[in-house]
Amino acid sequence: MRLTKTVGDYYLGSGALKNLDTLLKPLQETNNTGKVAYLIDHYFLKSDLKDKLPIRENDILYFIDTTDEPTTEQVDKIAEEFQREGEIIAAVGIGGGSTLDITKAIANLIPNGAKAEDYQGWDLVPGPGIFKIGIPTISGTGAEGSRTCVLMNHAKKLKLGHNSDYTVYNRLIMDPDLTASVPKDQYFYTGMDTFIHCIESLEGRYRHSFADALSDAALSLSRKIFLSDDMQSKENRESLMVASFMGGSAIGNSFVGVVHPFSAGLSMVLGLHHCIGNCIVMNVMDQFYPSQTQEFHRMLEKQSIKLPTGLCANLTDKQHQNLYDATIVHEKPLMNALGDDFKKTLTPSTVRRIFERM
Repeated sequence: MRLTKTVGDYYLGSGALKNLDTLLKPLQETNNTGKVAYLIDHYFLKSDLKDKLPIRENDILYFIDTTDEPTTEQVDKIAEEFQREGEIIAAVGIGGGSTLDITKAIANLIPNGAKAEDYQGWDLVPGPGIFKIGIPTISGTGAEGSRTCVLMNHAKKLKLGHNSDYTVYNRLIMDPDLTASVPKDQYFYTGMDTFIHCIESLEGRYRHSFADALSDAALSLSRKIFLSDDMQSKENRESLMVASFMGGSAIGNSFVGVVHPFSAGLSMVLGLHHCIGNCIVMNVMDQFYPSQTQEFHRMLEKQSIKLPTGLCANLTDKQHQNLYDATIVHEKPLMNALGDDFKKTLTPSTVRRIFERM
């Protein structure tokens, strides 16, 4: 049994962003020369969001390119730039799961050193990172509440996070006003991440009563939201923020299952973003999650979402081998879902047939 770590303090509700200054002031009063690094999704580059932030003259404003999934190389580059900026006392991540994960990784690297890939795995971060505040602008990944920050490692052909209690955010600001401009399809894909990793957790072997309770509550909210007539109403946007936070907190005390390893394969080999990858995989998961797959189909139909198809129909043998390798490497989730002998179920031919349905 290990000590359970979650985000202890947060602001939630419309207009919550205005409380950022309140969270930063104690740090700045203790060290008035230390800098705050603001890492913001480049989606907001031309918006007025930065004008709403308490940025001081010596603080760092950095827009994160989230065109592709976060990589270890990207994190190392940013960390090296920040190390030349002098003392950084806090990191503020503002964006979706990619930006929130990059911010957590940067916060780990600044005081601990090393490279991002050195902490990919379980409980490898040697000590606390700098103080970090997460401000999600889209809901579903649970990155704001989880104990990991998932990064692509192209050199090792691996997608894995810094799974550590030190990775958990110190504070959160969850303001549904920030999710008002999210495009419909992206809102659905990202929100489904909560639905998916909660069902994976509840269907797995490694159960935790706190994680189960959070997953049950997050699933209840997800069903209400994505079977409603207006999934993006202000009420539903706030509810999805809550579900995402609970789902992220839950998965920090359990494991995902079959969907996420297959999605990781799509990211590594075909470059798909995590959330749409999850949805494409979930669409064909009737062998492993039959009732939940039917429920997912009903949500797709209710929200008039059309998933891409035929992605893996004409791949080479080499690409299929790469997909298999990038999937099967995720032993902990697959053991959680299928047991210690998961490779007997997920043979190369079986994995290929599943991918060919996507």
